[in-house]
Amino acid sequence: MEVIKPEAPPVFDFAVRPDYSEFALAANTGRRQPLKGFDADYTDIVDYIVRCTHKIWEEKAIGLIYTHYSHNVTVHTSSGTMYGREAMVVNTIQRIAMYAERRAYADDVIWSGNERDGFYSSHRVASVGTNTGYSPYGPPTGRKVFRWGIADCFVVNNKIVEEWLAHDGITEVRQMGYDPLVLAKNSVWPGNPHTQGEIDRLPTGQQAPEFLVVPSTEEPLAFIAAVLQNLWNARLVNMVREHYAPGHLAFLPDSRKLYGHGDYENFVITLMACFPDLALTIGHQCVQGSAERGYRVATRFTLQGTHEGYGPYGAPTGRRIFLIGISHHVIREGKIVQEWTLFDEFVLLKQLHGRMES
Repeated sequence: MEVIKPEAPPVFDFAVRPDYSEFALAANTGRRQPLKGFDADYTDIVDYIVRCTHKIWEEKAIGLIYTHYSHNVTVHTSSGTMYGREAMVVNTIQRIAMYAERRAYADDVIWSGNERDGFYSSHRVASVGTNTGYSPYGPPTGRKVFRWGIADCFVVNNKIVEEWLAHDGITEVRQMGYDPLVLAKNSVWPGNPHTQGEIDRLPTGQQAPEFLVVPSTEEPLAFIAAVLQNLWNARLVNMVREHYAPGHLAFLPDSRKLYGHGDYENFVITLMACFPDLALTIGHQCVQGSAERGYRVATRFTLQGTHEGYGPYGAPTGRRIFLIGISHHVIREGKIVQEWTLFDEFVLLKQLHGRMES
């Protein structure tokens, strides 16, 4: 007699807004997808990302970094690159010491990949805590902090081997009670002894930027890529009214929460005015969802530009910026209806106004 195994539950999906208790109850109940080399208590890649973050940061099992990160992990931020697992341990301890009652609420995990080739995840987190410990900026202020962050991870056999981080750093220091511009001017930024070439926004010299045909949202990755290329690199700001819903909601750096077309267009144009040669380069994309339930697209990118225009970052300094950014876009009924776009504006201020290391 054939024994029919019960069908495994589907992979966890934030489209249905799971509670953390659901992840905890599912531990050690078997795989929801193949996970060669992963610890037995994890059911799928979403569960792995959510619960290993909770274990390390909230349960303070910091030593699990040794089993969940490769010894030579590379972590990319707008401030620079961190190498090695031991640096991760030190950084995590220092960050936890800054905040009591820190909570890292998982808001979404958009992922791709498999156990053979590795998984790529983009984990959006809402972080809440009270500054009760010393920070690089001074003694505890006792202020409550809330900020968004997104961590992109490449994971193989239970270990994160490469990570990219984007968070709302300017909100963090402002809510701690500091003036970000004052801190930026007092910071020391590594000097660049080398000359720099032009930023590759245009194909070559005097040629015009490429205008991409925007495909249907049935190709969500190509749709988002074309909209971003046309909007940011080809300066087609009309992409906002054409492809964003009238009630579009955007969560942006410095705790901006923008509704509709007008303020979002102003955000884009203001950034371009400050950095006339601003260029956005896409590094990675992944997607979850369907046409019926809506698509959720994660896009990691870099921003480069030269500060040659007036705006909220002060008078032009002529300095070059380089930022890592990550966007999560929600697509429904052919339009972008919601997004989270994060890059570290505090690092941007330090790149523009910090004292250059000699």
